[in-house]
Amino acid sequence: MSSRYRARSFWHDTCPGSLEPRPALDGDVEVDVAIVGGGFTGLWTAYYLLSIDPSIRVMVIERDIVGFGASGRNGGWCVGELAAGPERHEAVAGNDAARRFLHALHGAVGEVGRVAEREGIDCHYAKGGAVHLARNRAHLTRQREHVELFHNAYGLSDSDMRMLSAAEASAHLAATKVAGGMFFAHTAALHPARLVRGLGDAVERLGGLIVEDTAATAIESGRVVTNRGVVKADVAVRALEGYTATLEGNRRSLAPLYSLMVATEPLDDALWADIGLSHRQTFTDDRFMVIYGQRTADGRIAFGGRGALYSFGSGIVSSVEQRSRTHERIVKTLVDLLPMLSDVAITHRWGGVLGVPRDWFPSVGFDRESGMAWGGGYVGEGVAPANLAGRTIAELITETDSPRIDLPWVGHRSRRWAPEPLRWLGINGVLASMGIADRTEAITGRQSRLAGTVQRLLS
Repeated sequence: MSSRYRARSFWHDTCPGSLEPRPALDGDVEVDVAIVGGGFTGLWTAYYLLSIDPSIRVMVIERDIVGFGASGRNGGWCVGELAAGPERHEAVAGNDAARRFLHALHGAVGEVGRVAEREGIDCHYAKGGAVHLARNRAHLTRQREHVELFHNAYGLSDSDMRMLSAAEASAHLAATKVAGGMFFAHTAALHPARLVRGLGDAVERLGGLIVEDTAATAIESGRVVTNRGVVKADVAVRALEGYTATLEGNRRSLAPLYSLMVATEPLDDALWADIGLSHRQTFTDDRFMVIYGQRTADGRIAFGGRGALYSFGSGIVSSVEQRSRTHERIVKTLVDLLPMLSDVAITHRWGGVLGVPRDWFPSVGFDRESGMAWGGGYVGEGVAPANLAGRTIAELITETDSPRIDLPWVGHRSRRWAPEPLRWLGINGVLASMGIADRTEAITGRQSRLAGTVQRLLS
């Protein structure tokens, strides 16, 4: 493995095959569709374009290597939901559209597994569901309200989402302070770097071209400008997620926020018998400052969380990814959840940026007049939604009729983030309020409205 790419994440470190970059763009070229970004959104778009019409000339342009960004660094949760829930979608497009969108997200989880199997991508896919622990009364109240809303307003049943007693939740995961929980069936654990790298190979088998070590500096109607030449294209797709801010004119489109992770050494069978997660369920709790974990196929716990401060000017600071005080807080949180891990070694620390729109509402779309398409803004939940996004973008471009092309996120435009220093003050103010709300709920057991209030003010 090249020293340039060593230890980017646990997932990269345990991904088979070379991480050396493919050849870079060598001068000007002309294609039908140029896709900027070699992560899940860009590669799923390419995959479905070529599946619909193998004659389309598709080029994926990647600054580093396929899966370098969030697609190769995330928690490995393939989950059928978004931060902007169906109540937000209903406000935009009505109840029927919100229901269809929710079920399309659920379906994307299975679609990822089906494509991985069809293309021979060994991404350790295990659809064990997600257990959401309630570790105080406020968590439990919020979960009950959530399940009631999804059952009554959006037609879900206990087979999709259900409440758990304290004993049932603890049987999934033997964590501390468990008051109950919620189980969400439409979730799979997987190895994200294996998936994204395998998807890149599948795109090439279908006839797509991927150029790496090639930085796009501007996306314009009819062309993508890079540091190695100009790519002329009838359609240009922006699929940069958290790295959107690096593109000319997009510094205020999506805010790059860090989510950081750690991985333990492999745990022995006796310790796993104490912990649980026998079906590789993913796990979290109901705090505002999100945490997430999974049991990896090789018997580790990969665990992460938010909380790293937003960098002024939408900066991406690579030193934050490898070692920071936030990593120490994440380890402390993991041991608080599972004290039996107190003496277990942490072998990997890493992180990556996720793309956050101002209203937390992701978007896909295609403007046929300008030839510009886009997808992103998943707020850290993009593994399954990116599949749905790429499939939808491909159908929009090829004018393929489907039940996806009029879902509520199609054509959605979020307001741009405020200029600095307001953006820095606002985003970090929200992060601080979430931390305060979590501490208040842990002490009082009563629901805090502070974090939600500040988020609504920003949106």
